[in-house]
Amino acid sequence: MSLSDRLAQARTPASTVVPAEHKGSHRRSGRADPLAAVKRSVHEGLLEVLGPKLYDAHLDQGELELQVMQTLQAVLQRDETPLTSADRSRVAQEVADEILGHGPLEPYLRDPDVSEIMVNGHDQIYVEREGRIYPVPATFTDESHLRRTIEKIVARVGRRVDESSPMVDARLPDGSRVNAVIPPIALDGSLLTIRKFATEPFTVDDLIAFGTMTSAVSELLDACVRGRLNMVIGGGTGSGKTTTLNVLSSFVPADERIITIEDAAELQLRQEHVLRLESRPPSLEGRGQISIRDLVRNSLRMRPDRIIIGEIRDGAALDMLQAMNTGHDGSVTTLHSNSPRDSLARLETMVLMAQMDLPQRAIREQMTSAIDLIIHQARLKDGTRRITQITEVEGMEGDMITLLDVFAFDFRAGVDENGKFRGSLRSTGLRPRFIGTLADRGIYVPPSILAGEPQ
Repeated sequence: MSLSDRLAQARTPASTVVPAEHKGSHRRSGRADPLAAVKRSVHEGLLEVLGPKLYDAHLDQGELELQVMQTLQAVLQRDETPLTSADRSRVAQEVADEILGHGPLEPYLRDPDVSEIMVNGHDQIYVEREGRIYPVPATFTDESHLRRTIEKIVARVGRRVDESSPMVDARLPDGSRVNAVIPPIALDGSLLTIRKFATEPFTVDDLIAFGTMTSAVSELLDACVRGRLNMVIGGGTGSGKTTTLNVLSSFVPADERIITIEDAAELQLRQEHVLRLESRPPSLEGRGQISIRDLVRNSLRMRPDRIIIGEIRDGAALDMLQAMNTGHDGSVTTLHSNSPRDSLARLETMVLMAQMDLPQRAIREQMTSAIDLIIHQARLKDGTRRITQITEVEGMEGDMITLLDVFAFDFRAGVDENGKFRGSLRSTGLRPRFIGTLADRGIYVPPSILAGEPQ
């Protein structure tokens, strides 16, 4: 049994979620931890015994966990402070979390029901469960404790955060996305946001069970991926774009060469032939930056069958469109937007950020030629993440790009007594042009999928 398993069996009061009636202000600076002195003493004793071993890169993680656990028990037995067995377990767990993990955040990182952790200063932590946000009783000791945790996270992936570079994107070893902001940008203390990834990547069956998509939509998207249509996934923050991108990538045939490009690597592709590229921020001297745009250009020399970009947010949009227009069919990316039409408007703006001084019509012709399908996703008021539109990019009429909704979410169905949306994705009954393209490529889409009946 691993250390984390043994610790999980111990009493974990910090993992208790504060009831909904106590939502609101949750600053706890006035409440001192009665075991703080004991934990500090045990922590110092552990450092005295293990010392440099804690930072030995050649020491196996399992062996390090075992040594920490054994030393913790010895130090606790040596400590003369009278403790109950429950308090002893709590001290052991929290000290081990501090040494091997991320301190008071560790119980929530282990909790599979927590999808996001939000630290609003050292004495205020919120978590997201089932799409809703709750305060929790855990806190950091002080601002320096929180800063040490942030620096520990970002150092693992070769990033830095300091007064000259007070914002950073990073990731945990399991791929969870991390964003940190420190003073002077953060006025009330350091801020840390962790968007967790499931230990086992969600499958298409999971998204159907969650109501994100229907079985008919999954069949259509499967056909579109196998038929090498270029797709853009749009939506707001936390709407599930990356999860949907992961699921779509699972439809890619195993014999194709896939290159993924991300700011912070978080995609979880299951195919064997996957090459992962990650951007790099500038060094302290302001040199050595590798942007998403640099990686997109370089990927074209790596003989890709598919290029998957975690998110487009700048002039890399132009390089992505050119890749889609030069034989790299079947590429997929995500971006932040409010609707399919807004996705195109944002893409147009980002192409202009490449400073190529292209006329508007030329940019729109590039987008029309490159993009076949826009998938729009939203996090609804009930906390669920749903695909709300699947839209085909048809062509141009004058200077306007014409769109065709293939599926749309039925908001007219209203909500039930629990506030949950009753609606689902429904076919509009219109036949998109890409059905003919898929047929030319040997991909058959059953007519029943687009029949216009409730799915």
